[in-house]
Amino acid sequence: MTRIAILETGAPPPALAARHGDYPAMFRALLGDGYAFEVFDAQAGEWPDPAAFGAAIITGSSTGVYEDHPWIAGLLDWIRAAKGRTGLIGVCFGHQAMAQALGGRVEKSDRGWGVGLHRYDVVSAEPWMTPPAAAVAIPASHQDQVVDRPADARVILTSDFTPFAGLAWGDDAITLQGHPEFTRAYAADLTGGRRERIGAAITDRALDSLTRPDDRQLVGDWLRAFIASRASG
Repeated sequence: MTRIAILETGAPPPALAARHGDYPAMFRALLGDGYAFEVFDAQAGEWPDPAAFGAAIITGSSTGVYEDHPWIAGLLDWIRAAKGRTGLIGVCFGHQAMAQALGGRVEKSDRGWGVGLHRYDVVSAEPWMTPPAAAVAIPASHQDQVVDRPADARVILTSDFTPFAGLAWGDDAITLQGHPEFTRAYAADLTGGRRERIGAAITDRALDSLTRPDDRQLVGDWLRAFIASRASG
């Protein structure tokens, strides 16, 4: 059974966690059976041994990777040390942290809030993208964006709103700005609860988009295929 480390870098609002579960639970539900998951509290400075796991997932967080917290510096150091020793998957904050750690730059985007169901074009068809697709729609919830990609990263997903929506390094590290682990129900509750911060018009458009079909299960299949490719390699 493949061991997967989940680096928990944040948590849902307590009321939503009680209803929908925490981020590790969401990834366990997305990926399904066949894995042995172990959760590490990144904010408490808990770091897995990369060589002991077939893959490591870095979750989302409400914190910015550019903020001056000791645990963020520790996470960036861990990413640099772990690259090449296990399969790395970064999602939202995890996507941004990997980009920042490996030579890119992240900032709060002047494009504003990216919320609701976002559609991303596939611009680099990776071997683990099975079955293939020209584009995928998954929930998003972010203000920060990767604005400069690392020199050795290739763009795999893009949109007009998020040009660097997915990145890959070699065959052992991938990141996604969107949230395949978020159900549409959770994404709607999260976005609706931030109406005053986000603004009524953007919130309403986001909630409307979340009534449409998504590609979460397809992207979940892709992540499982990526993990399997690391295990077989």
